[in-house]
Amino acid sequence: MSDVKVNIRDNGPLLVEGTFKIVDAEGNEYPTGDKPAIALCRCGASKNRPFCDGAHRDCGFEAADRAPQE
Repeated sequence: MSDVKVNIRDNGPLLVEGTFKIVDAEGNEYPTGDKPAIALCRCGASKNRPFCDGAHRDCGFEAADRAPQE
């Protein structure tokens, strides 16, 4: 199993940490550099999709998803 962790930020992006690749529908890889983590847009308002640019703060995006507790 890989050591990738995805954190869902309240009212914000998905924070992806670990070793990963981001590819588009045609298999083209997005450059992510050597960053230990990246933020992926959930609100749809980013001008830098699929990456977060902070637009969720101004577009009214709200989401506070929680994993089911058993």
